Amino acid sequence: MLRPASSGPSVVVCNTCRVSPDRREDDEGRRGGALLAGAMRDLQRAEPRYSDIAVEEMPCLFSCSRHCAVHIRAAGKVGYVLGDFTPDDASAHAVLEYAVHYGASEHGQVRYADWPEGVKGHFIVRIPPEGSVVA
Repeated sequence: MLRPASSGPSVVVCNTCRVSPDRREDDEGRRGGALLAGAMRDLQRAEPRYSDIAVEEMPCLFSCSRHCAVHIRAAGKVGYVLGDFTPDDASAHAVLEYAVHYGASEHGQVRYADWPEGVKGHFIVRIPPEGSVVA
């Protein structure tokens, strides 16, 4: 059931997420989460700046009321679940740009001034790392 994952900064994409609140799949039968993960990988190939961020997929983050959900995490850092993204290049760019700042942060807390516009309003939950809570 579990498989090894990156210990560095990563974006775990729910590959079974809906395309939108009212559509499960696009016209070609593809799920929104899978499309978003694909857009992130395409952007990584085009922009070396994002190569240190692992893009990983898993079925269902259990955020089903919030389509296109992602979990941004790294060992020893506060993690975040975000959702309600459109599965497109703009969302992929915003998430990866945030993840770059997240990866460079000491504890996973990114200054609001460094948040890309495309992630504002998308945060669902903040998750403390194992063995810690936020002070």
